[in-house]
Amino acid sequence: MSESLVVPTMAEMLAEGKQPEVLFWVGCAGSFDDRAKKITKAFVRILNRTNVSFAVLGTEESCTGDPAKRAGNEFLFQMQAMMNIEVLNAYEAKKIVTACPHCFNTLKNEYPELGGNYEVIHHTEFLKSLINDGRLTVEGGQFKGKKITFHDPCYLGRANKVYEAPRDLIEKLDVELVEMKRSKANGLCCGAGGAQMFKDAEPGNKEVNVLRTEDALEVKPDIIAAGCPFCNTMLTDGIKHAHKEGEIKVMDVAELIANAQDL
Repeated sequence: MSESLVVPTMAEMLAEGKQPEVLFWVGCAGSFDDRAKKITKAFVRILNRTNVSFAVLGTEESCTGDPAKRAGNEFLFQMQAMMNIEVLNAYEAKKIVTACPHCFNTLKNEYPELGGNYEVIHHTEFLKSLINDGRLTVEGGQFKGKKITFHDPCYLGRANKVYEAPRDLIEKLDVELVEMKRSKANGLCCGAGGAQMFKDAEPGNKEVNVLRTEDALEVKPDIIAAGCPFCNTMLTDGIKHAHKEGEIKVMDVAELIANAQDL
């Protein structure tokens, strides 16, 4: 990647007297996990190329509190949420886009009752809106003719009924989109939600991420597309468990869009 990424902060924007079109909420995974950082960079490359005015909170962004809440620590969740809401409201944030369905769900559905009211959209919805507005054009590029299956993240699909945006984006790539037997409202969790990502699996005869990966392998895809950094990790581990990492890639929808265009 030859171009350098331009990632302004809200503080820098404020100093210039500007308000960005969207605030990009990066999330813990997108900030610290080496694999998820690639998703963040791919999304920023698209934002830069399409001249979207955006900014991040940078060091002022803290965890949304989703893992704490799902693990049962409501007190810690509210502390983290209140801290973030104070920062967001100080910047008068209106529209937030994030590549993490956990952050998306928490900011959208849990923050309003604590005083944080924002328009929150998942990055696949935002990319689709850029295409609809004629700001982003997508062609098949290197993925043309490939067979891709999409895994529905729980907090994007069942929790918030966002099923079509990621699929519409994938279909723009001139690929064969194949559905797993369990998809959309009947999708199977990868196993990372509810703070399960951070604990050892409970006793059983098969890991749930292995089970979900087997669903994907049944349709013989070239690529398993995901829209969540946690799902990406779980499915990648599942592919490694099946010794298929040389044949099948797990990629975020933003990476597919960015890489198809060589952005």
